[in-house]
Amino acid sequence: MKSLPVLLALAIFSASAAAQPLPAGHPGVDTKQGGKAAPEMQLPQKARVISAIDAAPYTYLEVMQNKKTLWLAANAVPAKKGDVIRFDNGMVMTDFHSKTLNRTFPSVLFVSRVVVTKEKE
Repeated sequence: MKSLPVLLALAIFSASAAAQPLPAGHPGVDTKQGGKAAPEMQLPQKARVISAIDAAPYTYLEVMQNKKTLWLAANAVPAKKGDVIRFDNGMVMTDFHSKTLNRTFPSVLFVSRVVVTKEKE
């Protein structure tokens, strides 16, 4: 029962902190989006899909980025040839052998997230 006053105090503090105005010079916050920023803007890398191979649970994407071809591996993603995608920096694995595809890739960038965008390359 001693925790009830503590919880009540935390609730009151949280409510008053949320009502505080932003400091001078702080950029405005768009509350209409409900805290959701455009997901593709949070992903630093951008490329165009050359080919896609679905091999559950991954999708392997051959992409062109800055006139270089590279392979990405991500959780299944509905990307197809010609799509422009955004993705995180990931982790490179060299001489990666996919048992599912029975293929060894010289280099594959394993990424956490891929988003198909409407951006131009």
